[in-house]
Amino acid sequence: MIDSSHTTIDKLGKGDFEAIDLQFAGFMEQISGERNHHLFLAAALTSKVTREGHVCLKLEDYAGKTLSGDTVLECPGLGEWIDKISSSKVVGRPGDFKPLILDESSRLYMRRYWDYEARLAEAIKAMVYKDMHDIDRKAARKALKDSFGSATPGQVDWQRVAAVCSMFKGFSAISGGPGTGKTTTAARIMAMLLEHRKGKTTIALCAPTGKAAARLKNAMNRAKIEMLKDNKAVFGIPDKATTIHRLLGYIPGSPYFAHDRSNPLPYDVVVVDEASMVDIALLSKLVQALKGDARLILIGDKDQLASVESGAVLGDICDTGTQHRYSRAFSDLVYNISGEKIGFDTHVKPGIQDSIVHLKESYRFPGDSGIAILSRAVIAGDSDAAMEILLSNRLDDVEWKDLEDASSLDDALRLAVIEGYGPYLKSKDPHDAFKFFDSFRVLTPLRDGPYGVKSLNGMIEQVLVGHGLIHASGVIYPYLPVLITRNDYNLHLFNGDVGIIMPFGNEEQRLMALFISDRDDFRHVSPARLPDYEHGYAMTVHKSQGSEFDRVLLILPDRDVPVLTRELVYTAITRARTKVAIWGNRDVFKAAIKRRIERNSGLRDALWGDFSSR
Repeated sequence: MIDSSHTTIDKLGKGDFEAIDLQFAGFMEQISGERNHHLFLAAALTSKVTREGHVCLKLEDYAGKTLSGDTVLECPGLGEWIDKISSSKVVGRPGDFKPLILDESSRLYMRRYWDYEARLAEAIKAMVYKDMHDIDRKAARKALKDSFGSATPGQVDWQRVAAVCSMFKGFSAISGGPGTGKTTTAARIMAMLLEHRKGKTTIALCAPTGKAAARLKNAMNRAKIEMLKDNKAVFGIPDKATTIHRLLGYIPGSPYFAHDRSNPLPYDVVVVDEASMVDIALLSKLVQALKGDARLILIGDKDQLASVESGAVLGDICDTGTQHRYSRAFSDLVYNISGEKIGFDTHVKPGIQDSIVHLKESYRFPGDSGIAILSRAVIAGDSDAAMEILLSNRLDDVEWKDLEDASSLDDALRLAVIEGYGPYLKSKDPHDAFKFFDSFRVLTPLRDGPYGVKSLNGMIEQVLVGHGLIHASGVIYPYLPVLITRNDYNLHLFNGDVGIIMPFGNEEQRLMALFISDRDDFRHVSPARLPDYEHGYAMTVHKSQGSEFDRVLLILPDRDVPVLTRELVYTAITRARTKVAIWGNRDVFKAAIKRRIERNSGLRDALWGDFSSR
């Protein structure tokens, strides 16, 4: 039982809680004007789970359970807990202006996160039910045939379905694995809107990080070149993509943006790539900044890792893990425009399921490739099948290596690192250096410990020094890869950007950090001006999102940790274009595949609760 705040603090002083959790709980109790130990515990847990990426605390997850701190602390029963905190002046119901919000499903939020969620759900539902009438159906049929070809009898072309969805819906989410044609589909959709939407059409391309925005820009420009001979409207597709922060008008030192409800973005169409990386706060602010008749198109992979910050927004929007049927109204629309027969459920009303399309066919990996087969097994949660695929030795593009402990890692890394990084370290031309560097990457789930990025970067550096491939005589040295970890808007460098330190001009001793620019040439930055960075030989799987490499080496720890999930393993596997090698402990690998990311929020219920599609 909970007998006093001081006792509670003492008991929670260690374990999973951090000082900020206890400080927040103490502040809530202080401004409530009463000693309410049930409130203290609920507030501390709300801070903890929000810090861990959840949007809210599900009281039922902890009710009646014990917490480990300095000593064991038992949580109250659900009914008692709700009664005790509901009476506090700092706890309100949805819509109240109180620091903590308790909803009807016993979810406890920090108010700002409840507000983000409520505003996002409200905006998406409004767009979902908003049919767009600015495109003539006859023109749409012709445009679809010109851009995607004719329908194939007996086989659904989901790219064509996605095009219909985005042309006639205010909101659409296009999800698919690597190589399923998400970017190409989006480019064709934009070209059709530019050509056939009534009036002038303005478009914005954006992504959550600078690196993802650069990749989006390059992918769109390639798609435009391919489409140019058939459709001159592609000239209207933007040449550049930006971060969501820059699109909204980032104000340094402020949580607000220049664009919001009172000053909406001027664009008719906003396309967001790598949507799985967008957290609930940022997407909430984006949808509030859209003008009333704008289209929002989200592109991403619902099965990838969730955002680093709170929420698993794309997963909640797509209701990942559940199969849904379309409404008859949407099925009829798709058939009328495209000739595609997607099926429907007579019991399903028009709703959010009609705004979501999953692209299924990969044009990068053949269906029988090891990467494709392995990624399907991982997402299905079939750990035995995934392990069997890796151990079978019948697929050239996937590989498994047993690692007993960290002591065996150093020797194992030697050959892989020399083969993987040798070519870029021998390159004199910056273009070659970047091309070869991006052909291989070491990934890990962890930042710290013997299997974390810090340790792995140190091991890799020692191997390269030992073989004379680098001369690490100081903090900065030639060919050092740097991974930016803090945004610098003045330098246009963003968290996740990768650069290489290289000799500048004819002076071997003068070094500059080179980064690929928006124009596909290089920006030179003095190493002394770089924002926070870390060595980039090895990177976390989270940091690798939005990137692709020819070959990937994923190194797993020798013990199971909560961060290991099927989404993390899937994300790592699908960073590889041609081959993925996984090193680790078999039991740890299988445990990871059995574990799914669970991010508590009410967004899924808010969006899907109205529909009888389950």
